[in-house]
Amino acid sequence: MISKAIGKQKTIAGEVSLTGVGLHTGKNVTLTFKPSEENTGMYFKRVDIEGQPIIEANADYVVNTQRGTNLEKLGVHIQTSEHVLAACVGLGIDNICLEIDSPEPPIMDGSSKFFVEALEKVGLVEQEACREEFVVTEVISYLDEKSGSEIILMPADEYQLTTMVDFGTKILGTQNASIKSITEFKDEISDSRTFSFLHEIEMLLEHGLIKGGDLNNAIVYVDKELSEETMAKLRKAFNKESISVKSNGILDNLTLNHPNEAARHKLLDVIGDLALVGMPIKGKVIANKPGHYVNTQFAKKLKKIIKTEKRNNLPVFDLNKPPVKDVNQIMAMLPHRPPFLLVDKILEITDTQVIGLKNVTMNEPFFVGHFPGAPVMPGVLQVEAMAQTGGILVLSTVPDPENYLTYFMKIDNVRFKQQVLPGDTLIFKLDLLSPIRRGICHMQGSAYVNGKLVSEAELMAQIVKVKKD
Repeated sequence: MISKAIGKQKTIAGEVSLTGVGLHTGKNVTLTFKPSEENTGMYFKRVDIEGQPIIEANADYVVNTQRGTNLEKLGVHIQTSEHVLAACVGLGIDNICLEIDSPEPPIMDGSSKFFVEALEKVGLVEQEACREEFVVTEVISYLDEKSGSEIILMPADEYQLTTMVDFGTKILGTQNASIKSITEFKDEISDSRTFSFLHEIEMLLEHGLIKGGDLNNAIVYVDKELSEETMAKLRKAFNKESISVKSNGILDNLTLNHPNEAARHKLLDVIGDLALVGMPIKGKVIANKPGHYVNTQFAKKLKKIIKTEKRNNLPVFDLNKPPVKDVNQIMAMLPHRPPFLLVDKILEITDTQVIGLKNVTMNEPFFVGHFPGAPVMPGVLQVEAMAQTGGILVLSTVPDPENYLTYFMKIDNVRFKQQVLPGDTLIFKLDLLSPIRRGICHMQGSAYVNGKLVSEAELMAQIVKVKKD
């Protein structure tokens, strides 16, 4: 799994507001979408609280998943965050401020439709910073043994999702929903409304919840006989003179937008909850009986994986492609020769980065004395190999590299994390820390074996033209 730059980040072109009520609080609320700077991500701002505290859309802040995904940071809450976050992800928004004057976004019709429409009114703008996405290269899964809910994430060319739901009721049965690309969200998923069963509605009313609910923002499936006492409670709660059950088992006269609207809404929830990963995903999600708890637990697992990869800063390359430079081309540029030539191939090179490779064999001359019986590649030679790889980058800026020598000026922050042994394949990644000026190159070097960081150093070197007689 790797993070990879894919185009530019996006925010919205202007401000737009929506007003409504919170589903559970019943409070009037105004939600204002505002543009945000690069690399700020999606975040809520509680303008009804002194200091206007910010709560980032971050899985680490999930504190409760009863009836929605609820966030808390430093005692400040955001309830039912998933529908508005799903709208932002579905439109490809990276950076946005969700300004809100209540703990809960407006429920609107129980879907993401009105959020999508509002955001499309102002439109999106491209920013300068590159976008990153989490590219899935192996299967990742999470199973909640108590509920049987499971999420699997596997490699795919786009962000794809499939949800499978089975609530064990005749009225709803088993449903599936899928999209082959996140670009299908607006047309296929965004208008899918939240739903509940009648027995859940009764329980929520008894606990003083869904104060903002009515029969226009939630589909209610009738999974039990309706007594006159229950009908009276519902008429009072929803301020209706009469309530009926239609032939499809739905309370009142709500018309489904899709036959499998429940499964589609569950897919919407998965998108909104996985927004808490904080990065677009390139892979296919298969969610069996998803819910906010399993969704957010999986989001937390993905965040940990991404954090580890960012810390290791693993390079991306294809070993099946021919190298940019083989060993003969390297020797045409560098003055080093075996046994002191410590890089075998250059896999990739750009204006600011170079990736090289060295196959560490038992025949390396330094293994004779370091250490007999327990051979380990000397750390200083790992740093030297990094420098030689970086030398290719800086020498690529001159038309006659064969007429230059590269000299160390400074080595800082050297760290050795793992032993390098015979049989290892060393991958070197050198990134420019500042533009090359007057032949001086300042680079961050990292060396990897089997996807793990083994050593790193900050290097400064200068190329000097050889004076010929």
